[in-house]
Amino acid sequence: MKDKIILLVEDNPSDIGLTKRALEKHRITNELVVAENGQEALDYLFGAGAHAGRNVTDLPTVVLLDLKLPKLNGLEVLRRIRENPRTKRLPVVILTTSKDEQDIINSYELGANSYIRKPVDFHQFAEALRQLGLYWLVLNEPPPLQ
Repeated sequence: MKDKIILLVEDNPSDIGLTKRALEKHRITNELVVAENGQEALDYLFGAGAHAGRNVTDLPTVVLLDLKLPKLNGLEVLRRIRENPRTKRLPVVILTTSKDEQDIINSYELGANSYIRKPVDFHQFAEALRQLGLYWLVLNEPPPLQ
């Protein structure tokens, strides 16, 4: 599992810290790349900005994407991921506090693979991440790269 990268797109420092602690608690040792806004996430995926020159064929195994982000919101990030032939099959899990039904609908219409509300309790959050890690990093058979 160690060579599989997780891209976490999250602007809240507390949620970033909770995610790191939850992954460590369950011994999910995959590299965690953090993008703190929507534009940074796209720069990482497409090798632009601060990530210019990065090997863009080395895609993350899964993207954990918050919806409420600065610069570009999560739905716009998802739209751009799905528009690009190289990233259109990249597994994207919406991981957000939003309970807005329209956010859920829009996420799936734009091609999200899953929509998960962040539990408030740390132990529930850690368990949710354990299950996410097990499914997306171990059990799921990813699509072939284009």
